[in-house]
Amino acid sequence: MKRYFLIVGLMLSLFSLPLSAWQSVAVGVDVETRVRESAHPKKDAGGRYMTVVYLENLSCEKIGQNTLEEDVQWLLDEGYRVVEVDYAHHEKAKSPYLNADIVAINDALNKGSFAGASSCSDHRSYVLFEGYRIARDVSYYLDDPTVYNWPGGYQQGDSLYMDIAYPANPSKAVPTIISFSYSNSWHGNEHKRLFLGYTLAMFDDSFLQGAPAVGMAWAMADHPKYCDWGNGKPQGGANKDFGSFETNPDAVRKVKSAIRTLRFKGEALGLSGNIGIYGFSRGSTAASLAIGNKYVEDFENAGLYQGISSAVQVAALGPGVFDYTLIYDAGTAGDEALEKRCANVWGALSSNREKWESQGAPYLISDKTTAPVFFFYNSSDEQYYKHQVLSLKALLDKIGVENEMLVDYSSGHAVPNDAASLEAMYDFFLKHLQADDKPSSLKKLWKNKAKKRPFDWQVMAVAPSEIACSFSLSKPEKVQFSVYDLAGRCCFSKVMSLQAGDHVQHLPLGQEAMLGAGVFVLMQTSSETASCFVELR
Repeated sequence: MKRYFLIVGLMLSLFSLPLSAWQSVAVGVDVETRVRESAHPKKDAGGRYMTVVYLENLSCEKIGQNTLEEDVQWLLDEGYRVVEVDYAHHEKAKSPYLNADIVAINDALNKGSFAGASSCSDHRSYVLFEGYRIARDVSYYLDDPTVYNWPGGYQQGDSLYMDIAYPANPSKAVPTIISFSYSNSWHGNEHKRLFLGYTLAMFDDSFLQGAPAVGMAWAMADHPKYCDWGNGKPQGGANKDFGSFETNPDAVRKVKSAIRTLRFKGEALGLSGNIGIYGFSRGSTAASLAIGNKYVEDFENAGLYQGISSAVQVAALGPGVFDYTLIYDAGTAGDEALEKRCANVWGALSSNREKWESQGAPYLISDKTTAPVFFFYNSSDEQYYKHQVLSLKALLDKIGVENEMLVDYSSGHAVPNDAASLEAMYDFFLKHLQADDKPSSLKKLWKNKAKKRPFDWQVMAVAPSEIACSFSLSKPEKVQFSVYDLAGRCCFSKVMSLQAGDHVQHLPLGQEAMLGAGVFVLMQTSSETASCFVELR
């Protein structure tokens, strides 16, 4: 009998996972870490392991109600390598101290290893808090390859995606912070929204991933410019005319569709529907397009989940470009490429001011129901960034929109990462995201949306895996049919140029899209848009 127990004890010691120590910046002592490998590991396009660094036994509130083992096992079953970091409820294992560890972990992951785990992905790895899970690759928009015409041969639009970190089985609904990457994805270079070498690790940015420590979820979306940042050729233009900026209505449509998608998907994930947006550098330019309360039909009639509000309740905007009409102002030189390329794309400012104005955030701001904004910048950064921030702040001050300003928290083109600055930013977000009543900007958007005449169409199944759409067009135009699965992934898209009049369009989805049985969302996009659920048998 004794021999039996000796053998079992030996087997347990052989198969237990080894513990190691890691020097935590946040708590100032060694904390235990454990690497757990998935039985079916997922890897990025370069063959490196998708890794989740899981921060456990913290001193902040745990909102997800599952056991630690349940959530870790879920991550392993999803194919992630999990590196557990055990803080043993240290008193400093909370916000804003933990942000320093997030920075250190992302720096290590960017170099490919952390706590003994090697070959970690530098763009498909995540820092998560205990109780949180990750919804990866949530589709939020079907890209139009004709906008930037990059790279060559890109003809069929790809889906743009976001990743959502959310509390599993939450004790309460939580608000969410969304950010648009300041790294770019494009056809052939997909899923680079969290590329650490040009996002979080490069700038030691921890605001987004540290949000769970103060009771918020987060999401990171592909940047609206689905193209290499220094490239992009408009139709009839020269190559690189779109270098270093994005254009509307493409960019603002994507921003609004991402917010609508997050609000729609978040309901099933236990998120409250209150959304803040955070932006830095090119991500700040994108985020600024979400704060305004003005309804522009051309900006709202594309993307997913139309009819759901695209408003945000609060924003943090770092240095970015918000008003392109200011780029020639004296004393703000810093991006000569913008001065040249914007004119190439939109024509001279003097004769095309309305077009130039429609590209920036002020175009969408009309009254004090605009979202409150927390601005931040360093005066040692490029002077045109300071000019842009101060100009947008002046507009908000003029119409009575609440805002705060953080200046010279560090130097150069950088984000706030000291404890005092982070606390101020989180407090500003919580103030506006924890309110039970939705702001009037949400109500105004719904009111304007209701003015739009619904698209009159009928959808019917005519054969297994084939449907027919009956509709009428009041004028000749391009019509796009898109099919999404219930995870939000685009499975099929077809664009047709149709004349005015009555139409019946057959879509043999089983053959053309190779879709199996199931329930899908069919969306028709033209000057009037409609969507519905369809079931394929």
